[in-house]
Amino acid sequence: DNWAFLYAQRLALKQELPLHVCFCLVPKFLEATIRHYGFMLRGLQEVAEECAELNIAFHLLRGYAKDVLPAFVVEHGVGGVVTDFSPLRLPRQWVQDVRERLPEDVPFAQVDAHNIVPCWVASTKQEYSAWNIRGKIHAQLPEFLTEFPPVVRHPYPPSCPAEPIAWEACYSSLEVDRTVKEVEWATPGTAAGLAVLQSFIAERLKSFVFHRNDPNKAALSNLSPWFHFGQVSTQRAILEVQKHRHKYKESVDAFVEEAVVRRELAENFCYYNENYDSVQGAYAWAQTTLKLHAKDKRPFLYKLQELEQGTTHDPLWNAAQLQMVQEGKMHGFLRMYWAKKILEWTHSPEEALQFAIYLNDRYELDGRDPNGYVGKLQDRGTASCLWSICGIHDHGWTERAVFGKIRYMNYAGCKRKFDVRQFEHRYAP
Repeated sequence: DNWAFLYAQRLALKQELPLHVCFCLVPKFLEATIRHYGFMLRGLQEVAEECAELNIAFHLLRGYAKDVLPAFVVEHGVGGVVTDFSPLRLPRQWVQDVRERLPEDVPFAQVDAHNIVPCWVASTKQEYSAWNIRGKIHAQLPEFLTEFPPVVRHPYPPSCPAEPIAWEACYSSLEVDRTVKEVEWATPGTAAGLAVLQSFIAERLKSFVFHRNDPNKAALSNLSPWFHFGQVSTQRAILEVQKHRHKYKESVDAFVEEAVVRRELAENFCYYNENYDSVQGAYAWAQTTLKLHAKDKRPFLYKLQELEQGTTHDPLWNAAQLQMVQEGKMHGFLRMYWAKKILEWTHSPEEALQFAIYLNDRYELDGRDPNGYVGKLQDRGTASCLWSICGIHDHGWTERAVFGKIRYMNYAGCKRKFDVRQFEHRYAP
């Protein structure tokens, strides 16, 4: 279920050439810990096994792509390279670095297998809100939301087999924090991810539209880790969920709105706004209001360590933080509350955003994701930092201290939405 992979195989079949799949394993990446690397590596083991069954060589290259991939291309006489897409700064730089170092006669293609409507096709500019991009995406879904053609067993074997991969040695060689433990509820790999998708359709889809804002109810898909690591395609999830629209129209439409429109709106923002992870990326009205209230007296001030340990005065906030630390996932409604309180309890909007992104990227299984920086999704394991703190894809509200015109959330409002005490009790320290 990957258009870049399918395109690469099509090129190889046309030229009657073997097909190689390479993954470049970097020793560290932003705030990723062993929680993230473990999930990714175990998923890749499944990919390697599938490739072997398909007569396709899978190579785990250790090091940055610019250092290891061009040499691999020359050594194996590779005739063309196809890569996937991410709108984020670092992966885009990796693609640029590889492009500059590949031999001149080796064509290099990029396919957006990450989104359903490719990011640069959905819109050619940064869109202001979901309202602005929704029509553009829905108009193009008939063309792009199609069933995947099958990957076939590759008829042209490589001249030399891929080297066996020492998975445990790769795991041991990582230069990452090992104190953030891997989670037990999410089994890595496509097979496990597709099983979660089927359990969502069978058990939770019917109540998705009614209970997705209630952290005590099991109504979410929980698919975000598999989406983030490319182990389950968003397109596959939409194709499967849409088969049940005749039974659960409202829930299916709500899921499509989040997994397609809102998700691709976040990708659009990160692709067209280089300041997607800073206050400078916010709209002018939001920057102005945050600046006006930057010196307002905060009701509480917390250090990063106090936030990380969930030792604030607010038992709901602490419970949400501890859920994220323990499970690598925080309920979507609480993520908004969580990030807004960080704005209220830190010295400045800049510090609030820095802390929120750090905590999100360190603990959330799907951290370091466009939806973590910008998204407003109940069903993603992301912190939607710029939406909550900087009003991205939102509008101005009644002015108040600290927040200015940024949308406000408080404990009393949460109590009106769901049984706060029940949630607090679940994650009491």
